[in-house]
Amino acid sequence: MPQRSVVGIGLAAALLTGLQGSARHPPAAGFIGSYHWQSDNADFGGFSGLRLTEDGCSLIAVTDRGHILRAEIVRAADGRISTVVAHTLTPLVGEDGKALSRRRSDAEDLELGPDGRIYISFERAARISVQEGLDGPVRILPVPDAFSRMPSNASLESLAMDGDGLLYTLPERSGSAFTPFPVFRYANGTWDQPFSLPRDGPFVPVSADFGPDGRLYLLERAFYGIAGFAMRVRAFPFGPAGPGPAMTLLETAPGVHDNLEGLSVWRDPEGTIRLTMIADDNFMPFQRTEIVEYRLPD
Repeated sequence: MPQRSVVGIGLAAALLTGLQGSARHPPAAGFIGSYHWQSDNADFGGFSGLRLTEDGCSLIAVTDRGHILRAEIVRAADGRISTVVAHTLTPLVGEDGKALSRRRSDAEDLELGPDGRIYISFERAARISVQEGLDGPVRILPVPDAFSRMPSNASLESLAMDGDGLLYTLPERSGSAFTPFPVFRYANGTWDQPFSLPRDGPFVPVSADFGPDGRLYLLERAFYGIAGFAMRVRAFPFGPAGPGPAMTLLETAPGVHDNLEGLSVWRDPEGTIRLTMIADDNFMPFQRTEIVEYRLPD
């Protein structure tokens, strides 16, 4: 997320303590590993959206300062990430082919279409773009009035595509602690709002993905001040009538991981569903870009 100076200043002390919380609180069941991803490139960081290929060996990620990146994942014999080899960070562009302005560069999540197109959701200037590959032409999908009314720094954090190629997005904030999160669907060139997802506790959604099992997975985050960030993943069975009851699959104590913002759900060679998540370091030296993986039980 961009310009998180208010949070960033508060986190300067908070995360130094919070990130050490992993020594006090172990990861949740199913934890595979955490990879600390580093680069000397000044534009590296702020990763807020992530998608892995079906084999878990490549990724595409977007940053909230307007870049997109492809990388190869090298895995050890036990399936853990041993190395991530990044390709060039490519600036995101607008429909005019020019690099996005700071106000319009806050990319938050992405989705990969079966035809190779990349869909990206943005905060601040809330919208969904679609581009032809990493550096192809860009167009903006229609922007409904509901998007324009969203808070600039709490809008389209999540984006997912179902098996029929329909797009779904939802904001980070719903308006109150008791208001469900509205879900917007793009089909046949228009948006509608067919359903909402229930709020439950202090968590807010930051990424979504449809898994290989057809369920809608939602990565949610809660911030606990000096204790750091907690993370939760809920899954919703999905059918023609929309989502069924939520099932909480994963929840961590504050401080176990950094600011996880991107989620990709895939099936490993053993047939097990994995949750791969990436942390947004906010370009702060006391935070880090980590890729975290969990395995779901059979």
